[in-house]
Amino acid sequence: MTRTPLRPLARILPARAAGESTEAIERENLRARHEEMRDRSRQRAEGRLLVLGLFFFCAFMTVAVRMGMLATSEPVEPRASAQGAAISAARADIVDRQGRLLATNFETHALYAQPPQMVDPAAAAQKLAEIFPDLKEEELLKDFTGKRKFLWIRKKISPEQMQLVHEIGDPGLLFGPRDMRLYPNGTLAAHVLGGASFGKEGVSAAEVIGVAGVEKQFDDYLRDPANGQKPLQLSLDLTIQAAAERVLYGGMRLMNAKGATSVLMDVKTGEVISVVSLPTFDPNNRPRPATKGDQSDSPLFNRSVQGVYELGSSFKIFTAAQAVDLGLVSPSTIIDASGPMRVGGFSIGEFNNKNYKKLSVADIIVKSSNRGTGRMALQIGVERQQQFLKSLGFFKPTDFEIVEARTGRPLLPKRWTDLSAVTISYGHGLSSSPMHLAAAYSAIANGGRMVKPTIVKQHGPRLGDRVMSEGAARAARKMLRKVVTDGTASMAEVPGYAVGGKTGTADKPKPRGGYYDDKVIATFATMFPAHDPKYVLVVTLDEPVETSGSKPRRSAGWTAVPVAAEMIGRIAPLLGLRPSVEPVTLADITLTSSN
Repeated sequence: MTRTPLRPLARILPARAAGESTEAIERENLRARHEEMRDRSRQRAEGRLLVLGLFFFCAFMTVAVRMGMLATSEPVEPRASAQGAAISAARADIVDRQGRLLATNFETHALYAQPPQMVDPAAAAQKLAEIFPDLKEEELLKDFTGKRKFLWIRKKISPEQMQLVHEIGDPGLLFGPRDMRLYPNGTLAAHVLGGASFGKEGVSAAEVIGVAGVEKQFDDYLRDPANGQKPLQLSLDLTIQAAAERVLYGGMRLMNAKGATSVLMDVKTGEVISVVSLPTFDPNNRPRPATKGDQSDSPLFNRSVQGVYELGSSFKIFTAAQAVDLGLVSPSTIIDASGPMRVGGFSIGEFNNKNYKKLSVADIIVKSSNRGTGRMALQIGVERQQQFLKSLGFFKPTDFEIVEARTGRPLLPKRWTDLSAVTISYGHGLSSSPMHLAAAYSAIANGGRMVKPTIVKQHGPRLGDRVMSEGAARAARKMLRKVVTDGTASMAEVPGYAVGGKTGTADKPKPRGGYYDDKVIATFATMFPAHDPKYVLVVTLDEPVETSGSKPRRSAGWTAVPVAAEMIGRIAPLLGLRPSVEPVTLADITLTSSN
């Protein structure tokens, strides 16, 4: 701002020369300056008043709008607030391959208490203990009369329990809305689904998170709002899963086994149509993990992927298939299977001390000769055997999409010697899971291409790298079919369905080394229909013993095979496989006339 002098020389000097008074000029300039200052102050005050007026207008409008909202809203009882009240509990459903529900969210309530607001803590504690028998009246009363201002009583309650708590009528007992995970089929496919629990919790909401199985494996997908609540579709078939569980449970009880597992796999996609592990549990009320003892005794233990076992003679077909693929033998090649046979200072014996002479490769598989298989393994060699088994997936956990599968790492020998090659050729010295075995048998069934086991529904074949020629796979399938028609798996024959497979009976190892004399792992790995396999089924029983005869029988031919046969008979029609009539030779019939 430019200030005008009160006594400007341009006017003062002429006024003095004319003999005029200069005070009048000074008074006039002073008056003009005061008027200018007053105008500026008035403008500043008016601007401040305008801003203040706008502020009060906005404040009064905010109060008015809030009062209007409160006046039109439904009156509710005040609720305690807590961090996490805005927690998102949304979680997508899980369905089977047909779209049938396996897991969903269910609206319920949690029960909590605010002791300072309670009228009669003693009566409330007594009635709550009657409603919830697992709660102790003395502990509740101690919490209600102590210094605590908030405590959870139950994280989820049923509508009936909620009504009973309502009838107590104490204002200090309050309810918070909850979304809980519901498994409408109970124990069905429990090890696949796993289970869910609460993560971050608030009074008004709780975060639902997966704790095991596909619930944990696909936790990010199931919780992601960007998926639009699109359900996760599994490869399981609910009907077939129910039939498989029923048959396997009956078989486990009939064979006096402590546990059992089965895997049904599509040989071209790797889709697991059914997978069962017994004993099982209800994911709606998931038990606590075992903190001591043998983990395999817990119902949470998933034998199909976590259980790594020596699977016995079911491995012999891999040795035969590799030898055929390498051109070392053909199914008709004669191998010396006689004894004695010593490798690395150890004697290789046969089941029940049998002593075969010369056998064809096919007969070695049919009669399940350890010596014959071992001699083929020595022809193959250690390095080539390792490479082949590695290509079949036996060197790492399977890619099956449940978190427990990561722990199912095969147990390999520390030093892979000639003795290791021989024993592994007939299923000892290498421990793997039934899921590994199902994937490897699928490679034989589909013509020599590896598949990755998956629990997610696929659309079309997912064939991987070639691990053997089509000719070798075809020869192996014929040998497996002959095991059922002429060999150790004769009880696996299912009318109308050509079944091929291989039995495996392995002594069960002791926790501190050595093997039990009277405990085995019995396995039957099978494919059907044998002429054009669509599915592979693996059945494994833990410590089975069949007692219908004069002596207890534990071999897979007497235990796992009949269970698998019953299962195939039940599920093959459900899979859409039509039974076929196989031609048979008509004996003692002579055509005498064409008339």
